[in-house]
Amino acid sequence: GKITGGINPLGIKFYNDLINELLANAIKPFVTLFHFDLPQALFDEYGGFLSHKIVEDFKNFADLCFELFGDRVKYWTTLNEPNLSTEFGYSSGIIAPGRCSKFMGNCSGGNSATEPYIVGHNLILCHATAVDLYRKVYQPRQKGTIGITLSTNWVVPINNTLASRRAAARAIDFSIGCPTTLPG
Repeated sequence: GKITGGINPLGIKFYNDLINELLANAIKPFVTLFHFDLPQALFDEYGGFLSHKIVEDFKNFADLCFELFGDRVKYWTTLNEPNLSTEFGYSSGIIAPGRCSKFMGNCSGGNSATEPYIVGHNLILCHATAVDLYRKVYQPRQKGTIGITLSTNWVVPINNTLASRRAAARAIDFSIGCPTTLPG
């Protein structure tokens, strides 16, 4: 759940041991802070990424990770494929939390027309907040890098006309640049 609810010392030990073992075997750890695994307690409390409250909780989690592991981890990813988690979690509902409009599938709740955009917005804020924190507080002394992982579809022009090239570029821009790559 939240940092204020306490930190699991066995979880910290597990990741410390894992990082140390990787380094002992000359493997550089690359850490992803969020990979579709929101704590259930945050979803139950305020809807998780449907609420702006997630931004502060994500910042606190990132801060803890940077503080505890950043002496050894030099490569950070804030979010893994947020465009897919919005599409599949809040539009089609085929992954957790399984939200969508009734016409989209067999979901217990959700609004496929609005929720992906709300979640995408909050995910971008989570990313920006964690990056800002890392760059201002940790990067100067830890010397690491931080970024995001996006999924995209590659599009090639159907022919070599200016209109086709522009259409292909627009499709790629939308796929990478929009936090909710909706089907259709």
